[in-house]
Amino acid sequence: MKLQRISELQHEFSFLSSTEHLAQLKARFFQSDLGKIYSAIPWDNLVVVFKIKEFNKGTRCIFSPKGKLALMFLKHYACCSDKKLIEQLNSNIDYQLFCDIHIGLERIANYKIVSQIRCELAKNLNIDTTEKVFYQHWKQYISEPEKIVTDATCYESEVRFPTNQKLLWESVSWLNKQTKELCRTLKIKQPRTKYLKWKRKYTGYSKMRKKTVKRRTSITRALLRLLLKYQKFLKQIEKEYRLELPESYYKRRSTVQKVYRQQFLLFVKGEKPKGRIVSLHKNYLRPIVRGKEIKSVEFGAKLNKLQIDGISFIQRIDFDNFNEGTQFKNTIYKAQGLTHKKVKVVGADAIYATNKNRVFATSNQIQTDFKPKGKPSKHYGHQRKLKAMITKERASRLEGSFGKEKEHYHLKKIKAKTKATEILWIFFGIHTANALETGRRMQVQVLQKTA
Repeated sequence: MKLQRISELQHEFSFLSSTEHLAQLKARFFQSDLGKIYSAIPWDNLVVVFKIKEFNKGTRCIFSPKGKLALMFLKHYACCSDKKLIEQLNSNIDYQLFCDIHIGLERIANYKIVSQIRCELAKNLNIDTTEKVFYQHWKQYISEPEKIVTDATCYESEVRFPTNQKLLWESVSWLNKQTKELCRTLKIKQPRTKYLKWKRKYTGYSKMRKKTVKRRTSITRALLRLLLKYQKFLKQIEKEYRLELPESYYKRRSTVQKVYRQQFLLFVKGEKPKGRIVSLHKNYLRPIVRGKEIKSVEFGAKLNKLQIDGISFIQRIDFDNFNEGTQFKNTIYKAQGLTHKKVKVVGADAIYATNKNRVFATSNQIQTDFKPKGKPSKHYGHQRKLKAMITKERASRLEGSFGKEKEHYHLKKIKAKTKATEILWIFFGIHTANALETGRRMQVQVLQKTA
């Protein structure tokens, strides 16, 4: 096709009706990857599952119920921030077709609408129910549903690497701010805490390249004392003035108290706390020990995933660390609940090869790629080839999907602010990748029929 400038096309556009022009744009849109994603998504069923309704009262939302879902898929396809997404939506006709919206001369200026929609959808997300909707729509493009592979990974949250001193200083800074505001409101004198002195000392400590044990111990001791002093003062004025403060204040206060207890026990007795808080703003995060060479500890959501013919589904997602080996049975039950067919072949890592899982697999006549125990059987050569094929499938497609989702579908660092929205972020990232893969299969099937 010959490329032309817009100035040369102006005369041609005048001869086309708006309907003909829209039909041409849609035809071009469905040939793109974004069009393939659009074709693969069961929009009406998703609107029902997420319980999205149009409200007649008040200001009408720019996006339709379908458009709200589309915006979440589009974010992971575009792999950019909320602000950039809205900027691109204002100028990209394909993005507008995908989101069921037409932006004429006006522009969307409120980029926070993306996070508002994310919060709205996060309240009604039910992973199992929604994934059943997806599978029912995609099952004709999934071959061999009786064969699955499974593994776990961690989708990291965007949080700075936590240290005890950073966490204590964040707690002190927040308490100092609250104390100032309350004293100003109540018109009472602020307590003497030497906050500015310790602020200078902490700034100097944080700039040190090599932090000695002596300096680390002294700054930790001082911050613990300062934290205790602030807590006592706030507790006293809350009781004396019978204050009714926002719920967010009490939640953060509770988190700060927990940080103090954990850090005090760690400093005084050397006890490693259970349910250790690593972020004051994201108190649901926990250290996920993965034991990798590059990154031994990660902070985010751990996810056990199962894959059927290259299409991924979430079996379990949790911000607390768990042993994925204990999820073997549940993974098989989840796969059978989706496909309504008995699982015959399972590919899994060595951590899943416990005695309990081996007995379960044998009793249910499930072939695995677990390394056999004891003496090799008569059919060892044939079994070894079959196990190698299963392992290759898991290592290439499943583990490859982890890297693909993190690098190309905005799951490398989850930038959502709450637990619910982080889960939604991961959910849409995984299923955007699934939708593109399914859309490509749909197009191949259409071409085969027409050929």
